[in-house]
Amino acid sequence: MQTILGANGQIATELARELKRRYTDELRLVSRNPSRVNDTDSLASANLLDLKQTQRAVKGSSVVYFTAGLPPDTALWERQFPTMLRNALDACRAEGASFAYFDNTYMYPQDSRLLTEQTPFAPLGPKAKVRAAMASMVLEEMARGDIPVLIGRAPEFYGPGKTQSFTNALVIEKLEAGKKPRVPVSDITLRTLIFTPDASRALAVLGNTPDAFGQTWHLPCCDDRPTYKEFVTMASQVWGRKPSYGIISKWMLTAAGLLSKPVSEIRELLPRYEHDNLFESTKFKRRFHEFKVTTYREGLELIRQNSSGR
Repeated sequence: MQTILGANGQIATELARELKRRYTDELRLVSRNPSRVNDTDSLASANLLDLKQTQRAVKGSSVVYFTAGLPPDTALWERQFPTMLRNALDACRAEGASFAYFDNTYMYPQDSRLLTEQTPFAPLGPKAKVRAAMASMVLEEMARGDIPVLIGRAPEFYGPGKTQSFTNALVIEKLEAGKKPRVPVSDITLRTLIFTPDASRALAVLGNTPDAFGQTWHLPCCDDRPTYKEFVTMASQVWGRKPSYGIISKWMLTAAGLLSKPVSEIRELLPRYEHDNLFESTKFKRRFHEFKVTTYREGLELIRQNSSGR
């Protein structure tokens, strides 16, 4: 049995599809209100803030994937995320299950340095500090060695369905709605984006590769890193639109944050858009050289097909 904790988001949905497609018919999806992705999925309703419920949810599991998410609310993150993760780790240790942690890059420096698995954490902002503490918790469990543990870390998303990111909200969803795309802060810095189905496929590979445990892995992205100008041009071509976009300046977003709590919650991420984002995934590509990374144009075409089919 393989189990996904936090099974309602886009990463978990694609992960469930890939696990069923390539690895197992015994898959359990866990959230407060889970729903099936595959016909054969088993469902378990659990609140990960409750240790006993979490223990019941992972009972009988050989591999457990932690893909749980929360709305971008600092107080909520500080209050709930560490407890959810600690309960998951404790439950897996009690069950003897392997643990695959899906992570993001909040804790990394927000500058133009090349980001590798060895990059030291330099969290800027309260949510980044929460994610740094969580990653450190997983690394401590890895070092303890009682159960196999791995980290799969992804940069900013773009993708189909319920994918949530600046790029989806400001570029892709605008094009889908026939509106003018917007770009956060700068259109000339290099961006590293990961296609959400690629992130999920890669996490499934890692979770089913015994010698991948005990390590941190950057999930695979395209080697070419487009600027937002190049990305919007490419996306506009895919949607059959003339390339045109606006730039939302840092001061505009900062000012908007004074009036809007959701906008204020993302302000700590703004420095990363002033600099090139150079996320390196060579380690994964060398180890899993047969893994095909979706190009940006292929990804955009798949998103358009997905949206037109809804």
